[in-house]
Amino acid sequence: MSGWAKALLMAMAFAVTACTFTPPTRPALTIPPAAINSATLDQYRDAVARRIIERNPSYVLRGTPQAMLRSLVVVSFTVDRNGRVLDSSVYRTNGDDEAESTALATLRRASPLPQPPGKLLDGRGQLELFEDWLFNDDGKFQLRELASPQAQTID
Repeated sequence: MSGWAKALLMAMAFAVTACTFTPPTRPALTIPPAAINSATLDQYRDAVARRIIERNPSYVLRGTPQAMLRSLVVVSFTVDRNGRVLDSSVYRTNGDDEAESTALATLRRASPLPQPPGKLLDGRGQLELFEDWLFNDDGKFQLRELASPQAQTID
């Protein structure tokens, strides 16, 4: 093989290896198999929502939420095997600081939450959940897990 042909082959080999793309690795989210589409998870989410309501009765909206909600705050939180809230944060909001503060405070007041079933826990003995706080103009809320259907007309 001539020197020119070897150089060409080396250049092509270099070009092929230089174009290799390796996507960045991200830690995999570990969701216990039992938690996916599980009646147990739905039952636990219901129990958590009931505890939050039970511990914060003066903040709870009774009746029908208004058609145009003041705010929707989605909170992400992690509980341990004993139901302690290890961390919580606002996952999604419309920027209503007061509603965000109320959502986080009512979650803290409800802790410890009911103990999650063992089969829902990840390898660290924890479970991550999300809940939606639906706020009326008066600052009272319902949790999506237990919410009544919203009004259909704006009064």
